[in-house]
Amino acid sequence: MRVELLVNGQERVVEMPPMVRLLDVLRGQLGLIGAKEGCGEGECGTCTVMLDGEPVNACLVAIGQCNGREIITVEGLAEGEHLTPLQQCMADHGGAQCGICTPGMLIAAEALLRRERSPSDEQIRAAVAGNICRCTGYQRIVISIQEAAAARREQSEGPR
Repeated sequence: MRVELLVNGQERVVEMPPMVRLLDVLRGQLGLIGAKEGCGEGECGTCTVMLDGEPVNACLVAIGQCNGREIITVEGLAEGEHLTPLQQCMADHGGAQCGICTPGMLIAAEALLRRERSPSDEQIRAAVAGNICRCTGYQRIVISIQEAAAARREQSEGPR
């Protein structure tokens, strides 16, 4: 099957059987290794990417479902060589430790921050609930996302 995708802002075409997992295409065919293989069952969140703006587990999505759709991986979040406020806050506040859950957490948090300017702790916890983290206890992740939301608000409002 010929599948046309918009991946991290670039048009890509792959020829693949329709039931091949999106995760395998991203990692194997396109060389985007940020999304990780964790459980392979949609339980851990390490393979989370955005599909048309919504976080999905790439291990559960068949490439045949992706024709003509937009995919954003963790590699697509960076602003050139600069970290986004979200990425910087995760680094600054200890939201990223061993790194296994970090790509999925960043994608889930980015999706939340695109739709919610000032998320509550409860909204943040709900947004990242599908991502298992064994290192942080989640509090540092919540703080990181709150700080990133504040930084984005400050950027959009400009200097006072």
